[in-house]
Amino acid sequence: MMDEVTENLNEVRTGINSACARTGRSPETVCLVAVSKTHGPERIRPALLAGQRFFGENRVQEAKAKWPALKAEFPDIRLHLIGPLQSNKAKEAVALFDVIESLDRASLAEALSKEMARQNRHPVCLVQVNSGAEPQKAGVLPEAADGFIENCKTLWRLPVAGLMCIPPVDEDPAPHFKLLGQIARRNKLSLLSMGMSHDYETAIAQGATHVRVGTAIFGKR
Repeated sequence: MMDEVTENLNEVRTGINSACARTGRSPETVCLVAVSKTHGPERIRPALLAGQRFFGENRVQEAKAKWPALKAEFPDIRLHLIGPLQSNKAKEAVALFDVIESLDRASLAEALSKEMARQNRHPVCLVQVNSGAEPQKAGVLPEAADGFIENCKTLWRLPVAGLMCIPPVDEDPAPHFKLLGQIARRNKLSLLSMGMSHDYETAIAQGATHVRVGTAIFGKR
């Protein structure tokens, strides 16, 4: 297991380096977020031993069950919440995560703002944009993104630093990544979380600062 995860991780790192070389970027400008949802500590540990420190989880409860012990052992871990967040889980999310990538509505923004003030802990926030306007998918619609970002910054005083998207599975992801970059630039946001196991190289070419890779590292769930 250790050899498999470590080998996969090294292959993804090589892929990131190659994608950066093709576009004239430094690999240091791209952060690999290893998506560890549904995988237990025994599967995550080889990645930690290989130096991986950024991890993504979909569910607060799952993360709460497995990460505090690992964080105690590896205190420089940075944990990203990449799945939908219910407003009633804001308290736990603020306490556990270092980055919340799924900020997508006013009620959640208000809940996070209150919890950050109460806990005096301020995880970095990314606004999730529903770039394909898919009704079944979370995220702010592109045409509503500017107003929502402004409210998050000024009304709720959230530390919004970037955007996240998940393009439709049956479409070329490049235009969606390009759209996310355009929204980020006009709102003066520096972080772009986009690209997964199958399209992270395309995302890097479009300016991704964070790529979320799970299957290519840990295997199928």
